[in-house]
Amino acid sequence: MEQPTAPTFELPADIIALAPMRNVVLFPHVLMPITVGRARSIATIQHALHSKASIGIVLQRDASVDDPNMDALCRMGTIANIVRHVVSDDGTHHVICQGIERFQIEELIDGYPFIAARIKRVQESAHITTQTEALALQLRERAIEILSLLPGVPAELAYALQATRAPSHLADITASLLDTEVSEKQMLLESIDTEERLQKVLHILSRRIEVLRLSQEIGERTKEHMEDRERKFLLREQLKTIQKELGEDSDNDQEIIELEEAISRAHMPEDIETQTRKELQRLQRMPSASSEYSMLHTYLDWMTELPWQLPEETSIDLDAARRILEADHFGLERIKQRIIEFLAVQKLKPQGRAPILCFVGPPGVGKTSLGQSIARALQRPFVRVSLGGIHDEAEMRGHRRTYVGAMPGNIIQSVRKAEARNCVMMLDEIDKMSASLHGDPAAALLEILDPEQNATFRDNYLGVPFDLSRIIFIATANVIDNVSPPVRDRMEVIELPGYTQEEKLQIALRYLVQRQSEANGLHEDQCQLTVAALENIVANYTREAGVRQFEREIGRVMRHAALHIAEGKEHQVSIDVKDIDTILGPKKFEHELALHTDLPGVATGLAWTPVGGDILFIEATRVNGSGRLILTGQLGDVMKESAQAALTLVKAHASDLRIPGSMFEGIDVHLHVPAGAIPKDGPSAGVAMFIALASLFTNRPVRHEVAMTGEISLRGLVLPVGGIKEKVLAAQRAGIRTVLLPARNEKDLREVPEATHKAMQFTYLETANDAIQAALSKVHAQSPEFMLS
Repeated sequence: MEQPTAPTFELPADIIALAPMRNVVLFPHVLMPITVGRARSIATIQHALHSKASIGIVLQRDASVDDPNMDALCRMGTIANIVRHVVSDDGTHHVICQGIERFQIEELIDGYPFIAARIKRVQESAHITTQTEALALQLRERAIEILSLLPGVPAELAYALQATRAPSHLADITASLLDTEVSEKQMLLESIDTEERLQKVLHILSRRIEVLRLSQEIGERTKEHMEDRERKFLLREQLKTIQKELGEDSDNDQEIIELEEAISRAHMPEDIETQTRKELQRLQRMPSASSEYSMLHTYLDWMTELPWQLPEETSIDLDAARRILEADHFGLERIKQRIIEFLAVQKLKPQGRAPILCFVGPPGVGKTSLGQSIARALQRPFVRVSLGGIHDEAEMRGHRRTYVGAMPGNIIQSVRKAEARNCVMMLDEIDKMSASLHGDPAAALLEILDPEQNATFRDNYLGVPFDLSRIIFIATANVIDNVSPPVRDRMEVIELPGYTQEEKLQIALRYLVQRQSEANGLHEDQCQLTVAALENIVANYTREAGVRQFEREIGRVMRHAALHIAEGKEHQVSIDVKDIDTILGPKKFEHELALHTDLPGVATGLAWTPVGGDILFIEATRVNGSGRLILTGQLGDVMKESAQAALTLVKAHASDLRIPGSMFEGIDVHLHVPAGAIPKDGPSAGVAMFIALASLFTNRPVRHEVAMTGEISLRGLVLPVGGIKEKVLAAQRAGIRTVLLPARNEKDLREVPEATHKAMQFTYLETANDAIQAALSKVHAQSPEFMLS
């Protein structure tokens, strides 16, 4: 749109056309754009353009006045030259003005299409003091500082400030840059004295710098302390949008929410929860089709399902614990007493570190069921960890998540199964572990079973410490010697011996018959087993320290009765001694004494095995030869040395035994231990070998009812051995009534059941001569006749 051409006026030197501004203050030496829309102001612009004259830029006191008079205008303004002029489509004039100098309005002049005023130009002092230079230097530094705090400031502006040398010019340029009220800017414009204006500008500038600084700090703090939920929501929404754009729209939001809620419910320690939430954030960023997604999801499942929080402790009732132990086990009085003591300590000091009990004994004596009884007495969950055959350390500590199919170790898996951090955990068959190329699992047990270390047990899969200190560990083993010494040192070993025949009978009457009756679908009154039948099964069909095989034989009898009842032949079955042979077949074990003969050179020894005690026969004979000692029966090195020592001792005491020296010339001595397929070793057969050889050369048979054990020395001393209780029980099962023991083993008889102690006779040996006096018959045997057919 074309603007009408304004008439040209020639104005005197002291009269100037004014352009009133509502909210703009122009300073001298400053280039500034202004917008003009009122008719009289447009006429001012057109007059200046046609006459190439300067205009006066002045601030209105009241911005709401459209046609201001003298009272509505500030008295001081700035003379400016128009540098550029642009008219927009809506008729607004955009002008870029260059400030020249200050002026003061004296009066308004009428008769012009624009506002005209008689003015007085304001001259600034050219004198520059040292104070003025110092203020100017300080102002320049502060001005450059504020430019660094303002966003989007062109670099040329900082260069212009550096290049400005006149203090008055620097003050005006800096004042124009200030983001402050127009009234303050007008105040600076009206400050004629340069030093005063520098101080005022410096004061306002310092205040603005502090405001900008605080604003920046508040903004950063606000950004850092943004609400976590809002930030997560924003990130989640952004992630959804990105995945949707990439065609990876995931429907796992519900899983993420459930995992987040599960983490909150798990009550993890603070540092572990922080790490778990980081893994959850990684999971959120993964597409569900990623191979790592499933692995990480499984890991988070494990972390949220572990019992991190310790449950409330329940009170321990010692009387109830005694009733539970009595109801679950017969005999084992010393073991029960130790368990009650253990529970009493737990009651008095619940937060104390519980000792690790290790039950050692042959199979079938109730080691595992004792652990279950302890858990019942404590009212805690019971879990069993089978260590038999484990040869990989990772089975205990878990595999690292980098491996395919990685899982936590058996300990953490069992804790998760128990759902309680204070469960009773049984480490079953701890003696069956073995080392391999994959490490030694027993080494991992050192940390697990150490109360000083297991509070920070670190499973390789979890990667974070887990507190095992409140778990009550109970270990079981058949042979404690197979457990490494460091692991053994961390446990309190409690030995469980084998049962006597009377104890087995009571166990059958109280537990086994009823259990097998229920297992085979029989009611209590449908099958009656007499006491005599049970005694027959114990004596002739089982030969064990425990009752496991005994229970199997009772189960066979029950199945026989179940068949008759199921076929409808009988409604109630009663089984006595006469029926056992029909049901179970011929006797599996003969009475060992029946195998004994009156031949010299045969002695009965007692042996210890991992499954309990046993008896073994030592047979000796002599044949023509060159003086060799022949040993057969799969004897170990220690047992072979015992045989050599026994023969040497017999030769050394030949005169005392009335053995002619010529009897040892031109012969070989053959010593054999039957059951040749079974390896045998140990020094405890030394006395039996000596007696067998002494019987051979003196031609005096060994008494039938006597069995013996003990190590022999070349001085003729009988040395103590181990496993006395198991050996005595084995002798009782075999029908032996007299046992020869080393005198130093007399103290070990306190562990033998009282009924066994009363039923048997014990002879204590100090020397080999004591053994000869107690074992050999007084009557010489007749020469045997051998018949070959």
